[in-house]
Amino acid sequence: MDNTGECLSYGRKGILMILETKNVSKTFGSIEALVDVDLTVEKGEIFGIAGPNGAGKSTLFNVISGSFPPSAGRIVFDGKDITRLNAHRICHLGLTRTFQIPQTFATLSVFDNVRVGATFGGHEGRRLGKKIKDCLDFLSLTAFRDTRASNLDLYTTKLVMLAACLATGCRLLMLDEPLAGLSMAEINDFLAVVRKINRQQDTTVLIIEHILDSLIDVSHRMLILHNGEVISVGDPREVCRNPKVVEVYLGDGEDLP
Repeated sequence: MDNTGECLSYGRKGILMILETKNVSKTFGSIEALVDVDLTVEKGEIFGIAGPNGAGKSTLFNVISGSFPPSAGRIVFDGKDITRLNAHRICHLGLTRTFQIPQTFATLSVFDNVRVGATFGGHEGRRLGKKIKDCLDFLSLTAFRDTRASNLDLYTTKLVMLAACLATGCRLLMLDEPLAGLSMAEINDFLAVVRKINRQQDTTVLIIEHILDSLIDVSHRMLILHNGEVISVGDPREVCRNPKVVEVYLGDGEDLP
């Protein structure tokens, strides 16, 4: 702890950790969805999470973002213990997330969808209008500002979700399978957007994805979950050559990138 009582941890080369889970577990009755998960995300990195269906990936996101509390363990974000905080309080601290199924206000315009995020982030008056405009410009959504969200294609809908998250002023953006349903061209464009957010907005990104090649390509580090447990973490290409990962997630390994 520092002299303010905050829990500060540092990773490689003295880089500050923006997120840590410590022995986090989650049970639903007799089902162990997460088992002693230790996760450390460095400030400024893109961190990938992969694993088979039912591995516990979305459960981990739900626990971190406050959708429900862990059964055991501790979660620290930006030096603050958020283990028992509600989702809206966690968001106010600077941690936001998207969902596998895009969540927008279908009857509202793109502008008003982003306004919801900016308002929730505490922006008012001229600051509110500027924040919305900046987010629309940054994600090339200005041409859609007056379009109802229900009239957007899937790719643009995902960008609107990103814009609403960025409008809150987040420092950590969590993306839950953001590439689902996109064409290969759209996947490449979306990954470019993720990198742009990471570099130009100074936003740390935590991303769950099933498309392994894309996750390896975009991530600085990667973690593999299996049956709620961490089985490997580190450099993405090294992780995917871990024999245990090959056994439980990648079959015979013939298609390893």
